[in-house]
Order: sequence, then structure tokens, then C-alpha cells
Amino acid sequence: MAMGQIFSRTTQALFYNYKQFPIQRMLDFDFLCGRETPSVAGIINPGSEGFQKLFFGQEEIAIPVHSTIEAACAAHPKADVFINFASFRSAAASSMSALKQPTIRVVAIIAEGVPEADTKQLIAYARADNKVVIGPATVGGIQAGAFKIGDTAGTIDNIIHSKLYRPGSVGFVSKSGGMSNEMYNTIARVTDGIYEGIAIGGDVFPGSTLSDHVLRFNNIPQVKMIVVLGELGGRDEYSLVEALKQGKVNKPVVAWVSGTCARLFKSEVQFGHA
Repeated sequence: MAMGQIFSRTTQALFYNYKQFPIQRMLDFDFLCGRETPSVAGIINPGSEGFQKLFFGQEEIAIPVHSTIEAACAAHPKADVFINFASFRSAAASSMSALKQPTIRVVAIIAEGVPEADTKQLIAYARADNKVVIGPATVGGIQAGAFKIGDTAGTIDNIIHSKLYRPGSVGFVSKSGGMSNEMYNTIARVTDGIYEGIAIGGDVFPGSTLSDHVLRFNNIPQVKMIVVLGELGGRDEYSLVEALKQGKVNKPVVAWVSGTCARLFKSEVQFGHA
């Protein structure tokens, strides 16, 4: 797993399986942040080639569309993030193809329900090759003022309200994408805001864990404190406790596991992904 910053103001991505609204939201965020170049370098839509018209501010731009992952990576060698909007049926195969491309460093898998055996293979390959997988079942992540994945952080109104158009100094990691939007807002109200936020996804075997990202945040000088939102189910929070006990994290950490009041209810309560 990469041990430092994975995004920047010049990060560019390849977007797999054309979805107009998530791509346009990325471009709107780019323009709001004052980026000079759009964060989406190319679109991969199997069986299609050409250009897709979208907006970068008030200007209409044409983003190249490629029929294969290999062709897109060859055409855009500086694009090192792969945003995968494939269905759960094909997400694993397309993500593995992306991980095998030397230009790709980060793969975000949005689909829920990717078979666990396939996810384990992706995790093993990524760790062996020092690459990062975010997801499956994730909304993605954001580096404030620099780069965001798909629908992360919601509408432009929410992005402005949560001050995500410029960097703060809090590293945030969560299992939940929906709750991460709420936390971006909360953190912006009581601190200088988010520097980077990641939703690892709600599946049993996430491509990268809460601990992976906390350890990474610890190596980013701009991150001054770390906030973690966990959930009932799984053991990832315990590995984070061990890392803290072993002195692997030397920045302040605030962590909360939602659902800890479950035993107070007389009947069983469903808590999100758990």
C-alpha cells in the first residue's frame, strides 16, 4: 500500500463505464477549485470510441472515449487513477485489468456485491504491486481543493458548505460514503476542514482498510489530525488500536464506532453496512 499522498491538483483519472452525472460533478469540482486541467483524462466505454461533450465551467470540452482499458492507458499515460463504475458482474475483471497497467496506481471500485473471492485476488495483487484499491461498495474519496472521485461529497452546494474547495488539515476515513458527507460538514464546522477523505466501502473485505489510510495520513505533513468513523462488524478498528499502541501513529486520532449502542435496544436493529 502506498504510504503517502495519493492525489494532487494535477491528478487525472480514467473513468470506466460512461456515467454523465458523476463525471460532470468531477469537472464542476475541478472548476470550483481552480484547476487548470480537468481531472477526467479519458472515458472507457467498451465497444465505443470517439468523444463525449461535457462542461468545464462555462466551456464545453470533448473528453476522448476509448473502447479498451489498454488503449486508454496508452493514450493517457499521466492518468494514474482508475474510477470503475462497472456493475458487480464485471467490476473485478476490469479492475484487475487496470491494476495490471503500469500507469495506474489507484483503483476505485464503486459497485456493491463484488464476489469476495474476486476482491481478495484484487487486494493481493494490489498489495504485491504497491497499488491502492478503494472499495468495493464505495463512493470514493476526495482531496480538498485538488481531486475527487465521482459522486464523493455530493452536490456543489454541499462541497461549498463543507469548504472542500480548499485544503484543511484533517485526514478522515470512514466505512460509509453517506456518513462521510455528513462528517465533512461536521468537521468543517469545528476545524479548518478536510485535507483528504476516504470512504473504504461497506463490503466485508475492503481493498484498503481504515488502518491503511490512517498510517498513510500519518506520513502526510499537511494532515495535522485524523478522524475515523467505524461501524459494528469486522475487526479493522482493533488493528488501528494496535497501531496506536505500537506508536505507529504520532498524530491525534479521534475515532467513533457507530452502532455501539445496539445492545441497549430490546429488538435487533439494522446499522448500515453492518
